[in-house]
Amino acid sequence: MNFSPVHFIAVPLLAAFLIPIIGRFSKEVVKLIPGAVLLYLSYVAISLYPHTLQKPIVEIIAGFKPPFGITLYYGPLAAFLVTMIMIVGFVIWLYSYKFIIREPLEKYYMLFLLVIAGAAGIMITGDIFNMFVFLEITSIAAYSLTAFLRDKDGAEAAFKYLLIGSFSSTFYLIAVMLIYANTGTLNIADIATKMQSVPNQPKIFIMILFMVGFGIESELFPLNGWAPDAYSQAPSPIGGVFGGIVVKASTYAMMRFAFVLFDFRSTFEFILVMGVITMVIAEMSAMRQQQIKRMLAFSSIGQMGLVMIAFGVGTDASVQAALFQIFNHAIIKTLLFLAAGYLVFHSGSKKISALDGLGHNKPITSFFFALGALAIIGLPPFAGFWSKLYILTSTAKGGFLTVIVLILISGIIEAVYYLRVVSRLYFKKDVSKDSVRRTPLSGIVAMGVLAIVIILIGFYPHLILEYIQPAAHDLIDKASYIKFGLLN
Repeated sequence: MNFSPVHFIAVPLLAAFLIPIIGRFSKEVVKLIPGAVLLYLSYVAISLYPHTLQKPIVEIIAGFKPPFGITLYYGPLAAFLVTMIMIVGFVIWLYSYKFIIREPLEKYYMLFLLVIAGAAGIMITGDIFNMFVFLEITSIAAYSLTAFLRDKDGAEAAFKYLLIGSFSSTFYLIAVMLIYANTGTLNIADIATKMQSVPNQPKIFIMILFMVGFGIESELFPLNGWAPDAYSQAPSPIGGVFGGIVVKASTYAMMRFAFVLFDFRSTFEFILVMGVITMVIAEMSAMRQQQIKRMLAFSSIGQMGLVMIAFGVGTDASVQAALFQIFNHAIIKTLLFLAAGYLVFHSGSKKISALDGLGHNKPITSFFFALGALAIIGLPPFAGFWSKLYILTSTAKGGFLTVIVLILISGIIEAVYYLRVVSRLYFKKDVSKDSVRRTPLSGIVAMGVLAIVIILIGFYPHLILEYIQPAAHDLIDKASYIKFGLLN
């Protein structure tokens, strides 16, 4: 069977359109549709991956060839990330199956699929204006999911996210207008060939606009003010959606533009500096949090700062390390948010102090959280250890010794606040009032799948590295992107 990258956009969009209609007849079918869609798309992604290693798949839309028509570029990097978000999305759906019981279910699953479609579209489109469209689809669905519980705090968090996100869209759209004015094209590969003739002053201004636009969604300081509130007020599975899907799509776009359109050294120096500032401030902020979800939100910001540091170093090894960290962050942080969701559910409070003793009362969920905590701080033999080690070694080879010291200090801070939570789970007296409710089997299976991946990659990191290496090469190889993107 011949598959097309178009499926990653068209199928979830179609399913999202059908869900409100089907919801009039059967709520149970509505809950099953996203799972079927994501299982199918995971199969499509896995099936297409070997083809991308031979030659990137370039899909021409409506028969108009580039640079005049719209194209989809599906190379090893997009294949790696799209496969990751489809599998993570399926796991989050499985978790949501019993967790999300509040009406309207149709709205939740419709928005969930729109996020999937938008994120996939950002990763595979070869056109900067269509990337803006997919960015808007993802953002609007994310705003609505933040306010899904329809309480005051959720509405306030969604409004803050909307307000800051509108700046992201505005900056991006202005950058698109300036690029078109200077190059006369919207095709990313074609822009890359013509950016050399653009004077440095407008080029730098365009770069800043793009970096600010994507930096908001990528949680870079000081553009990440929306994240702590959005993560903490949205339904718990949506924390995994934000950290495992939305942020990854924006990070992909930022790095694709950095390597293809603005590949001068100052771009990477800027990314490196912003990554360091983001990491340090976020880890210090996480240390002060009294609520578990806000702590995880700041921790997520800090991890993305670490990813930006690796990208900012700009070497082959550091890019591979950054992609490894992106993968680990998607898996581990999703596990932490899912486990925290049931810990909050069982304790009846978002406060860290309310988790005392739950390791005895809710051993399975607590175990998954503890596993995720140990993995995210980089303790061997879990997956997080390898990506952090590779970031440190690649940064050292780049000669950034001060950055290494700051990474290590931030890592110590991170270990302190995560181990503080783990110690409360297992070494404090149980104060939970919940002795009846149990974590559903679907939730345990979802968290169990992520836990197995964390342990498996920890013992056998080469299993993921063999996919990361061609993805990193695809990102760095500007000439190849231009060649295949223009069908030369």
